[in-house]
Amino acid sequence: MGINFLLLFFTAMIAGLLVFIFPSFREKYFKLLLVFAGSYLFSITILHIIPELFDSGYTSTRMGLYILIGFLFQQILEFWSSGIEHGHIHKHQSETSKGVWTLMLGLFIHAFLEGTLLSHGSAIAEESLVSGHSHSDKTVLLGIIMHKGPAAFALAAVLYSSLSKKWTILLLILFALASPMGMYSSAFFIDQGLLSKEGVGLLYGLVTGGFLHISTTIFFESSPHHKFQMNKLLVTFFAAGLAIASEYLM
Repeated sequence: MGINFLLLFFTAMIAGLLVFIFPSFREKYFKLLLVFAGSYLFSITILHIIPELFDSGYTSTRMGLYILIGFLFQQILEFWSSGIEHGHIHKHQSETSKGVWTLMLGLFIHAFLEGTLLSHGSAIAEESLVSGHSHSDKTVLLGIIMHKGPAAFALAAVLYSSLSKKWTILLLILFALASPMGMYSSAFFIDQGLLSKEGVGLLYGLVTGGFLHISTTIFFESSPHHKFQMNKLLVTFFAAGLAIASEYLM
C-alpha cells in the first residue's frame, strides 16, 4: 500500500500545484481531460468494481440498494463541494472560512471513501479468491488517479481565487491525504475484524454509487446542448478501450 499512498498523494499535489504554474489554462483541453477520466472511471466501475461486488457473496438486491444510496449520497456531498469532484472550476459562493471548510468537508469525505476501495485484506478480496476471481486493484487505482488529478487542479483553482497561496497549499495537502487515509483506515478496520463483511459491502457499495454519479455527471455536463462533438466522442471511446485493455490484459 506504500506505493498506492505515494501515487495518490503526489498525483493530487502535482495536479493542484499546476495551478500556480499555469494560472491561465485552456478550458477546452481541461474538459477533454475530464471526459477521458470520466469515461475511464465509468468503464472500470462497470467492468471491474460492480461485477466483483456482486461476485462476493452478497444478495444482489441489497448490494444494488447500497450502490443506489451511494449515488444519492454523492449528490448531497456535491451540495457542499460545489461539484469540484467532476471539475467545476468557479469561485465558491462563500468566501468565508465557513464556506471553505464546507467545501473541504464534502471533498474530504468523497476522497476518503474512494480510498477505501484500495484497502488490502478485505472480505471482498478474500471471497473473490475463494470463488476463483483474481482480485487486482490496478485498474481501480488508475481510475482514482485519473479522477483525482483534475479534481485537485479544480480545487486549487477555486481556493486560490479567494485564499492565499499558503492556505491553498495546506488545504491541497489535506485533500491529497484523504484517499490514502481512507485506504489505510479501511484496511485496519477490516484486518482487525472491526468491520464486518456486511459493513465492507455497504462501504464499497456507497463508493461505487459515488463513482457512477461523478462519471455520468461528467458526461452530461460535457455536452449540455447534446451537440455532436467528434473530439469528445473519440476521447470517450479511447478511455473506454483503455479500461477494457487494462481490465482484461493486466
